[in-house]
Amino acid sequence: MLKFVLRRLGFMLLTVALASIVIFWATTMLPGDVATMILGRYATEEAKTELRHELGLDRPATVQYVDWLGSYVRGDWGHSPSMDTEVRPVIFERLRNSLMLASTAFALYVPLGILLGLVAALRKNTWVDNLISVGSLAFIGLPEFVSGLILIAIFSIQLGWFHAQSAIAPDSSFVAAFPYLVLPAVTVALTSLAYVVRMTRSSTVDVLQTDYVRTANLKGLPPHRVLFTHVLRNSLLPTVTVVAIGIGWLIGGLIVTESLFSYPGIGRLLLFAIQRRDMVLIQATALLIVLIYVVANLVADILYAVLNPRIRYT
Repeated sequence: MLKFVLRRLGFMLLTVALASIVIFWATTMLPGDVATMILGRYATEEAKTELRHELGLDRPATVQYVDWLGSYVRGDWGHSPSMDTEVRPVIFERLRNSLMLASTAFALYVPLGILLGLVAALRKNTWVDNLISVGSLAFIGLPEFVSGLILIAIFSIQLGWFHAQSAIAPDSSFVAAFPYLVLPAVTVALTSLAYVVRMTRSSTVDVLQTDYVRTANLKGLPPHRVLFTHVLRNSLLPTVTVVAIGIGWLIGGLIVTESLFSYPGIGRLLLFAIQRRDMVLIQATALLIVLIYVVANLVADILYAVLNPRIRYT
């Protein structure tokens, strides 16, 4: 098991290293001039040149990359010129907000998705299965901004149950922020729910047709024991991967939802940095999102190996 984890850690570090190169290269290739974006189009060339020198943009790209990555590893994520503040505290503040939103959505769609997937598999080819399958397909094809607008129109404007905007205070606790989290969390959960439902249904249907499940049924074991002892342990293996990937997406892929609800999360912060061409903020935020993705996948690989020991030796 230790060898398996170490091998996965090596792949994780390689992925982060390659991603850091891509992020740095992509930010340097963005259109526009950083000095012009910060100082304005009417700034003198002398002022722009001086600012580029202060930001280190006049050095070779390789030197800039090595200095940036070394500082990032040491915890020095730089100073944001557009916000005139240190980057790391701002990112962690927004990350905390995104974690509150992501955890609320996660608690909504994971248990419900697994439950609906199991029901659909156990009622295969019935109207219940068809209803769940058609509903999940509809949610997959529905963009977040459309489902979010529908939820706002119904539950905020028409019924007045929840807030249409989720602009919480920076130091809001989870309890204080929860009423503002409901609609954006449901918006995010609707799309993720569909993937969990369909993956759970597909894998459960396959497991129900295996010989060992048939043997357990022929032995007269109670249905609940067959389900929890023989079916779930194997049918949830693909779902674990989907859920783990969804964790990374929940943190880094909330740009549309956070913008729609004016929620101060890390996705909206990344959009702000791109609009201001704040390279320091873009690089630090993007690399943190990559780290969250790879850690989530590492956890998924470990859980996969725990649930299925044969994976450790492949």
